[in-house]
Amino acid sequence: MAGKLSLAYFLSGGCGGCDMAIVDLSETLVDVLPQLEVVFWAPTVADVKYKDLEAMPDKSIDVGLYSGMVRLGEQEHIAKVMRQKCKVLVAYGACAALGGIPGMGNMHTKEEIFRTAYFDTYSTDNPEGITPQTRCVVDGKYELTLPEFYGHVRTLQDVVPVDYFVGGCPPHHSFVGQAILAILQGKLPPPGSWITSGKAVCDVCDRNPAARGEERQPIKEIKRTIDGVPGEGKCLLQQGYLCLGPVTQGDCGALCPKVNIPCRGCGGPIPGVKDFGLRAVSAIAGLLADEALVDQIPSPVKLFYRYSLPASLLGQKVK
Repeated sequence: MAGKLSLAYFLSGGCGGCDMAIVDLSETLVDVLPQLEVVFWAPTVADVKYKDLEAMPDKSIDVGLYSGMVRLGEQEHIAKVMRQKCKVLVAYGACAALGGIPGMGNMHTKEEIFRTAYFDTYSTDNPEGITPQTRCVVDGKYELTLPEFYGHVRTLQDVVPVDYFVGGCPPHHSFVGQAILAILQGKLPPPGSWITSGKAVCDVCDRNPAARGEERQPIKEIKRTIDGVPGEGKCLLQQGYLCLGPVTQGDCGALCPKVNIPCRGCGGPIPGVKDFGLRAVSAIAGLLADEALVDQIPSPVKLFYRYSLPASLLGQKVK
């Protein structure tokens, strides 16, 4: 492309792992930086203010990466500003695309979360029952404000139109490099798509029986990772460890199964799937040798919807 590609990045309701995925590009990042002009990166990297972003002309930024879910009024505001200023807006990482781990908060009401955070924990001393307020006056003259804490977690797409989605918690740095290169070269899929190789975790997993020409066997027992060490090189699912590799995008290279950790679905749904959790339930149910095994699945919602509850058909309706 002619000239530099202007880039904006915002860390919303997330842990910062998605930022680290970019830093982990290491020498690759050094190679592509001459082609990028970072005009906004808050709050982790650049010394910029929200007003700086708000002052930029509409559609003056080529690409915006928004990481993290939306729970606060401040996060919603910046999402709308990013949409206004960026030609292309990317939901970057599991939280922005699906709601992520913070989306598990949708299993509880706002009141329950506040009660746990500000009253019920052992280390909390709150005799006056103070909880966060959007406005308060200190010393009778200083008015302070906090962003509103909404009743549930939303994905970026719940707030503004999104052009592309990138999965992962965080996205693997090698795939981030490929995604940035695709953006620089203008080799992007149709708007509304996930930027992905299109392969499932099982497709790139060395444990996949099909890769060795073996027939997949049904699941005869349910195990948790604390129940022992999986057999070397054997499919985790066939050993009873509920791995969601069959329905998860494999842009990570199946790193978790390589170290005996079952896939939990952070990469997002394989192409054509709208509700990750629902598809995962269907996939696992179809592999069980005995229907009675269903009752042995621990915390089904936290297993099947761990990264995608806000983006699911259940959304905020679990409670």
